[in-house]
Amino acid sequence: MSRTTAPPPVDRKDDGATLSHGLKQRHLSMIALGGVIGAGLFVGSGAGIAAAGPSIVLAYALSGLLVMLVMRMLGEMSAAYPSSGSFSSHAERAFGSWAGFTAGWAFWVLLSVAVGLEGIGAAKIVTGWLPGTPEWAWVALFMVVFCVTNLAAVKNFGEFEFWFAALKVGAIALFLGLGVLAILGVLPGTESPGTSNLFGEGGFLPNGSEGLVIGLLASVFSYGGMETVTIAAAESENPVKGVAKAVRTAMWRVSLFYVGSMAVVVTLVPWNEKAVAEKGPYVAALDHLGIPAAGQIMNIVVLIALLSAMNANIYGSSRIAFSLVQRGLGPKVLGKISSGVPRPAVLASCFFGFVCVGLNYWSPETIFPWLLNMIGGVILVVWIFIAVSQLALRRRLEREAPEKLVVKMWAFPVLTWVALAGMAVIFFLMAREEGTRVQLYATGAMTVVLAVIGIVRQKTAAKAPETEGALQDA
Repeated sequence: MSRTTAPPPVDRKDDGATLSHGLKQRHLSMIALGGVIGAGLFVGSGAGIAAAGPSIVLAYALSGLLVMLVMRMLGEMSAAYPSSGSFSSHAERAFGSWAGFTAGWAFWVLLSVAVGLEGIGAAKIVTGWLPGTPEWAWVALFMVVFCVTNLAAVKNFGEFEFWFAALKVGAIALFLGLGVLAILGVLPGTESPGTSNLFGEGGFLPNGSEGLVIGLLASVFSYGGMETVTIAAAESENPVKGVAKAVRTAMWRVSLFYVGSMAVVVTLVPWNEKAVAEKGPYVAALDHLGIPAAGQIMNIVVLIALLSAMNANIYGSSRIAFSLVQRGLGPKVLGKISSGVPRPAVLASCFFGFVCVGLNYWSPETIFPWLLNMIGGVILVVWIFIAVSQLALRRRLEREAPEKLVVKMWAFPVLTWVALAGMAVIFFLMAREEGTRVQLYATGAMTVVLAVIGIVRQKTAAKAPETEGALQDA
């Protein structure tokens, strides 16, 4: 007999062992904030400013609103069903194992590739300070340090990420404070620029709507990473309360940091100044304010951001892999737990990160860029799974367990459909832009392959009990 709804995910335990609950609320709050504050904001946003000009503020505001909606949906489901599988587990609960398989393994590939990429970026900064030292050795050192950190108790990951995130948040808060004082004309040695840079050469939209589109696409992908907090919530002291509070506070704080930073930069510095794209917007703004050694200060901050992202992505990828295995969607060996930590899953994620570093070393012009393109749109695929899963699970929760709706999506289902429409627009814009078209197609191909494998696995698993029953009857 066919099912009208997908069965809930089954978390299989290994010899009674479970994940530990060593993360505190302060860890979750900083993981939520620090997860999206990376080198993409400190350096990569310069390309967005060069394309969109002052309208980059609008681009980050629009994409920030979309992310707030996505995180609210994810927070609703994660508070109702805390799981280290997060959106993958929710997708399986809503649509079946194929959906959890597709979303989970796509995100695992994304995080594991990102681990290698961030290690390479961090190594480049250190070799700039210590010329002559081999880049690969620094990558290996960072990988080993964070692999060992994640192999130990989860509270070690929480402490590392808490202090890393605190430093990043502190740096941005200080930057915003200095920037606002300079804009008001009360910072010693500076004069208020007024609105001359916002509406100066070329106006607010110097490159028209096309420039705004490029800035919008750049801003969307820079927000990826906040999902880690719902993965980490499963290992907190109070998963339901933890994820609810972390999601509520992180959304507006991150939006403030992103939108506020861009507003300060384009108000203080002409958008077409070469230093914005070459050195990064933060360095350009600090140089404009006459802050000594601005470049080296930001290099330290970017290094911290990259190491923080490595740490968080090893954690996130290992927990997603563990959850998939526990639900029968991956090799069983990765589901072993020791001292509350899925150590084989941690090692597998680190190994894949090393493979990515090797590909960049041996084939920097072909294989590694192809791998990066393949994961370019994965975050959008994940967001779509989140939205459609929330549409399905919200109705089910209202019928079966309304007391679990601790966090509710605003104006459901209207804003959920608005978010899905926004994602469709972004996909359309990606297909239009030559620079993102390849990413869209490569990510789409990977998603289709994973979905096909997931559907085949689901059908095979469904037939197995029928075959066993037929044999018993015979």
